[in-house]
Amino acid sequence: MTTTAKQSPPIELAPWQYEIGGVVLGRGTRIPVGNIEGLGSPATRPQDVDNPTGDGTYPGQDFYGPRTLRFEAGIKTPGDPAAAADLLARLELAVDDPAARTRPEGRAVLRGRWPGHRTRRLYGRLRRLEATSTANAINGWIPLDIEFAGLDPRWYDDELSQLTLGLDQAARQGADRTADQVLCAPPDCGSAAPDDRPGWITNRGNVSTWPSLRIHGPVTNPRIWNTVTGRVLELGLSLRVGEWVELETRPSTCWALRNGTVNVANDLTPPSRLDLFAIPRGRSEIGWSGDDPTGTARLDVSWRSAYTAL
Repeated sequence: MTTTAKQSPPIELAPWQYEIGGVVLGRGTRIPVGNIEGLGSPATRPQDVDNPTGDGTYPGQDFYGPRTLRFEAGIKTPGDPAAAADLLARLELAVDDPAARTRPEGRAVLRGRWPGHRTRRLYGRLRRLEATSTANAINGWIPLDIEFAGLDPRWYDDELSQLTLGLDQAARQGADRTADQVLCAPPDCGSAAPDDRPGWITNRGNVSTWPSLRIHGPVTNPRIWNTVTGRVLELGLSLRVGEWVELETRPSTCWALRNGTVNVANDLTPPSRLDLFAIPRGRSEIGWSGDDPTGTARLDVSWRSAYTAL
């Protein structure tokens, strides 16, 4: 939830359309797509160990590698080679984006939509854009080979879900108790009226997702938990009015920053694992506590539902 300049609304996609760097590909566009490779399960990184005294191997953990998508596409602007060259230049600009290409935390976004689904997005790097032939460029036809490496193999909702909780709201959820005392199974969490459970969050996907959290002062020793998973994030620090701490939980981009610049990861207590603070699929509940005599501290939570497929 880093502060950014105001951006234009995302381009609305129709079924069978994709968008990279502001350029829309697929059905009904000037860049039709013939085939896409890589929409199945991503490749695994097996951690098997060879049996040192006999045949076979000992199975280890299987982790996913990148989800690499390869598009067989083509720019099609009959009789208008200038328009074809302009579209190719726009795609090249997406590859050249320094924010995604030269920074370790930089990510490009590939958006896509299949029939029956809302638009979803994939985070990674646009690694290849090749004009495989220019023989018919004079007629406005340029075949393309596009490769996008989804470094995070999950697909996410294009729409961002958000929740804001004040400490007065958290108190109605039992914020003065420990996380173990407020744990509840999903059926129990659903027994109260929505107005009485302001910390409800819903991951509409089929796999866990990773939230971004921002704590706004004044508050001392803030503590955040998920009532279904039991995971806790606790910081041993004080925030003044106007100060905040941002917690990013995605495993590839975990951080804890004060006012956007100062690393406060060392202020997290030992049980506070950012990379394990996931939102399970379905409905769960976020609670938080802290010392705020003014009653004005708040917690912002944002997340995108996560899926295994487009």
